[in-house]
Amino acid sequence: MSAGPRALVVQNAAGSGPGRLLDWLDEDGLTCEVVQACDGQPVPESAAGVDAVVLLGGGLLPDEDTAAPWLAAERALTADALRTGVPLLGICLGGQLLAHVAGGVVTGRSGETERGSCPVRLLEPAGDDPVFAPLAGEDRLWMIQNHRDSITTPPPAGVLLATSDACRVQAFRVGPRAWGLQFHPEVDAQRLRRWDESALAAQGLDRAEMIAAAEAVAETNTRQARQLAGAFARVVDDHHRARRTGGPDTRQEATRWD
Repeated sequence: MSAGPRALVVQNAAGSGPGRLLDWLDEDGLTCEVVQACDGQPVPESAAGVDAVVLLGGGLLPDEDTAAPWLAAERALTADALRTGVPLLGICLGGQLLAHVAGGVVTGRSGETERGSCPVRLLEPAGDDPVFAPLAGEDRLWMIQNHRDSITTPPPAGVLLATSDACRVQAFRVGPRAWGLQFHPEVDAQRLRRWDESALAAQGLDRAEMIAAAEAVAETNTRQARQLAGAFARVVDDHHRARRTGGPDTRQEATRWD
């Protein structure tokens, strides 16, 4: 077994896998275990034994337990990571789930729908954030989006890090080591070629135009997403080393979260 950090990755939908994120985290020394909750693999309710938790997306609301009964365990896992300070990265549904557990509000079909490559604007607090600070000098981020539900009220203790004209809550942090993203850093422009062309057309969207727009900023998207993943990996590595040696973490101790 690797002596390096271990990350638990929860997949909530067959079409929302970890994509390029797995290779990046592997390059940065993390060993990832993917739990395919959508295929019936059990989701642990505790973050014990892992050094990071990554929650992926899916076309669900965070409390839609009838359609996805594993979400109750995923919420418990999220709460445990918050309580114990295990670094957590929530993407799309994963970010909404973090917001829900931390006291925010997620609204289905909120009117903040985004599809394809979209601009994201960093806010001032991002400059002091360990995951977003490496990107703080960017005029904008270009990230793939695919959602109609959104976080309409951030968690009371959350720090809003990024926004956009279309959707207010694009990225936030809760406590010292938990981040929620509305956008998809794990997805590249090529993923759009797998999207249902007729379904997009029914929404008034042209898939070919969306692919072209995403490919036009693909180099920027890849660079920015890679920096974000690398910064999260460094947080995980710092926390892992501190746990092994008993030394101080680079971030403050975890806040109690009930």
